[in-house]
Amino acid sequence: MKLAFFMMPMHNMNRDYHTTLMEDVESVVLAEKLGFEECWVGEHYTCEIEQISSPITFLAFIASKTKTIKLGTGVLPLPLYHPVMAASHVALLDHLTEGRLILGVGTGALGSDFEAFGMPDANRPEMMMDSLDIIQQIWAGSAPYEIKGKYWNVTLKDNVWPDLGVGSFGKPYQLPHPPLALSVSSPNSNSIRIAAQRGMMPISANFVASWVVKTHWDTYADELKKLGKKPDGNQWRVARSIFVADTDEAAEAYVKTPNGAYDWYYDYMFTVYQRLGAAKLLAPTPDTAEADITYEKVRDSFVICGSVETVTRKILELRDEVGPFGTLLMTAHDCKDKAVMHKSMELLATQVMPAVNAELESSRVKLSA
Repeated sequence: MKLAFFMMPMHNMNRDYHTTLMEDVESVVLAEKLGFEECWVGEHYTCEIEQISSPITFLAFIASKTKTIKLGTGVLPLPLYHPVMAASHVALLDHLTEGRLILGVGTGALGSDFEAFGMPDANRPEMMMDSLDIIQQIWAGSAPYEIKGKYWNVTLKDNVWPDLGVGSFGKPYQLPHPPLALSVSSPNSNSIRIAAQRGMMPISANFVASWVVKTHWDTYADELKKLGKKPDGNQWRVARSIFVADTDEAAEAYVKTPNGAYDWYYDYMFTVYQRLGAAKLLAPTPDTAEADITYEKVRDSFVICGSVETVTRKILELRDEVGPFGTLLMTAHDCKDKAVMHKSMELLATQVMPAVNAELESSRVKLSA
């Protein structure tokens, strides 16, 4: 199992913007040092706590401070981009990262973002797929272009001067394009069927229950079988909130600290889902009544916390429950307590994951014997 880093990012309200941005940068640099293989960064415009408005810009900056860690957009909300802009910016970033880019795409999550862009009623799933199709045609083709989509058209034929290089789009560093990924959160998500159909890596969000994550694998595997293909868990990434400390007691106390990094986060997410009328997605079990769901129950159910030994066991139990995911995405949380959070990252990378992989290898050997 590989280890990666998923950064929405999320910061407690009223913290200084510049300070938290620099904490994000420092966390990614540390993740590479500790052997994390990937870092994924989200995109939001109108939210104080999710403050990276351009993962393309952020990752271009990170690329100059790192050497090996792969850098993923987690995700690029394609409905907010003209395909020409997205294709050109992503190609540029792929070159700046020298092929370390993974292009994660999605529909976009924040209603406030789409309201600000004047698109409150946009059909986001349709727009996302229309944009992706056009982007791939741009990368695969050459002038003249006459691409007809449902929401965008790309025409470039009257101003094409090959002798001057005018009319040519930049191609990605990785050909035909960077690896593609798609985020999923709803139970039995149709998006994960699209991921299977188009050879995209599915990413299961950390802010849904494990029973929801299990439906992602079941749906993904089902779609691949329909296509005559064998499901490969190595393509699947699962994000979780994880906190490792010296003892179970210390870890639990930190996670439950009122208004602390984890307590605040799940209070926030629970409130958001309540206002969206979707609190049932946070139910610890499918049969939990919506009236019985509290943010504390969500926090305690969703966060994998404890000592090295306990977190190792819980990660293996999670994989047994939901399916054979190949990459675990540790979700970044507010890093005001920098020493504590960085120690958790270190323990996860240097002690937990080797123990997890040793157990997985031992199980594999036993099965093959």
